[in-house]
Amino acid sequence: MKKIFYQKSILPGYGLSLGITWLYLSLIVLLPLSTLYIKVFTGSLDEFISAVFSLRALKAYEVSFGLSFVSACINSLFGFLVAWVIVRYKIPFKGFWDALIDLPFALPTAVAGITLTWLYGPQGWIGSFLEAHGFKVVFTPIGIAIAMIFVSFPFAVRTIEPVLKDLDPEVEESARCLGASRWKIFQKVIFPTILPSLLTGFTLSFARSMGEYGSVIFIAGNQPLKTEIAPLLIVMRLEEYDYYGSASISVFLLTVSFVLLLCLNFIQFWNRRYLGTI
Repeated sequence: MKKIFYQKSILPGYGLSLGITWLYLSLIVLLPLSTLYIKVFTGSLDEFISAVFSLRALKAYEVSFGLSFVSACINSLFGFLVAWVIVRYKIPFKGFWDALIDLPFALPTAVAGITLTWLYGPQGWIGSFLEAHGFKVVFTPIGIAIAMIFVSFPFAVRTIEPVLKDLDPEVEESARCLGASRWKIFQKVIFPTILPSLLTGFTLSFARSMGEYGSVIFIAGNQPLKTEIAPLLIVMRLEEYDYYGSASISVFLLTVSFVLLLCLNFIQFWNRRYLGTI
């Protein structure tokens, strides 16, 4: 009689693994975040609206959301260019450049903020030259955008790079042999393939920039109604013992981030469902 052998899984069975997964996520993610919503629900709707949509909060959102959008757009463009060079060309010291791209992931944000503030400050290498020509970076929205670009740049590169590696150059060669121009090849072959990953990198870069705190506060100047970011306003509300206001702004930012992640998951689902990549 023929014996049937079943491959044993390294991890425990489905039920136990799923239970451990849900328990761990609940303790680490769901429980801490749910306390914010519980705190907000203790107040009235008018108190919530007053805390979230005050003039100072609206200006902070304008700075955070607007500059996050700008940094995500810049990172999407240059992230694609960097990923293209790394994938398509044989460059010297490729391992060094790969590590350099990932450096903002490992570098403490406070170190990044201090470094950028010194570099673009009045006494810095770049800042002294710019200020001599009447162009100020530190304590302006430009400095905030530079810090956001720095910390979120790896997302734009790493989301596009695997797709470019899977894109067969022979497809481009076939299009070229059929008489397509370089622009047509990019428009009809390359861009539709990388578009979902490009949007994913944009979303991740935007979300990372929006929540950035450590590197921005050093270079921003933190002037209310001018260069104050939303995460800093949360800290300021805590220092003022306005715990409800701090929780309300946190819930608002948390909800926006969650919506962005839902959009990101939809993009990835659309990518798998209709393009069959990733």
